[in-house]
Amino acid sequence: MDPLQRAHSLPQAPRIRIKSLDLGAREPDGADVLRGLGARPKTLPPKYFYDAHGSRLFDRITALPEYYLTRTEQRILSDCARSLGARVGASDLVELGCGSARKTRIVIDALIDQTPLKSPLLYVPIDVSEAALEEGAAGLSDAFPRLAVSGLVGTYEAALADLPPRLAPRRLMMFLGSTIGNLDPAESAEFFAAVARALEPGDALLLGFDLAKTPGVIEAAYNDAQGVTAAFNLNMLRHLNRRFDGDFDLARFQHRAFFNAEASQIEMHLVSADAQAVRLRKLGLSARFDAGETIRTEISRKFRFAAMAETVERHGFTLAERWSDSLEWFAVALFRRV
Repeated sequence: MDPLQRAHSLPQAPRIRIKSLDLGAREPDGADVLRGLGARPKTLPPKYFYDAHGSRLFDRITALPEYYLTRTEQRILSDCARSLGARVGASDLVELGCGSARKTRIVIDALIDQTPLKSPLLYVPIDVSEAALEEGAAGLSDAFPRLAVSGLVGTYEAALADLPPRLAPRRLMMFLGSTIGNLDPAESAEFFAAVARALEPGDALLLGFDLAKTPGVIEAAYNDAQGVTAAFNLNMLRHLNRRFDGDFDLARFQHRAFFNAEASQIEMHLVSADAQAVRLRKLGLSARFDAGETIRTEISRKFRFAAMAETVERHGFTLAERWSDSLEWFAVALFRRV
């Protein structure tokens, strides 16, 4: 019996399974904050953007007129969905990060068209936030009765080493939103190596990434006129205050985002308006800031397509197809594991 037939022979199996990976060996909560605020220059991991309020702010950002990334990628996916489905055929879908439900639904629609009738489509979302994963899985399960969800709560590295058994002959792994741009070159190389280990020859990787363009267009996307991105950046400090019993005064920090041409990346910073000391009591931390000193909260790298393709291909992939918008602002690429 092939895997699809075997899966269909188990109709009583729950359609949504969520597995929390054993992360007991990971570093203590807040260790990355201690490390980042103790460094020079100071940094904080972007994951602290995303408390409930931060997630709502980011949803607003994706709808801003200056923020071209989300709508451009979604339009590309809508245009290429039929071609994508034909290219990959019957495949399980593994998504790194819960992503935008609208973009995920486009890809699920394309794969369901390739899945034999009455057979389930296995969807494996991966995210460090169990609440976000459960909410996304429930909405997609309601929309797609043939969807079998096997979610993994944990880091990408841990989840890629613990994927569930296949139902379809192949896997399509999806990493959208130009999230690859938040990784520096060394982190990016480690990420693609982990993806390559998780896939078999014939499997595919669907990657969405922002392309290099006029710096003014890029900077405007991170400095919107309504100030939503500034509020999103500053909310990281509010999140740290609540989570670690801190006393960051948001009025004494300012949002700054600029394009670093040498590194081809946007950098988001929080700038201390004056000399000050801040405590995070649960971490036993007292951090001192000079006037004008910054905390870098995010990078977002912008890529030349050929350079990105070369990077991915070094890890055992070959480019199968590429799609872009008419302005060549954003790219979605399909790579095949060889």
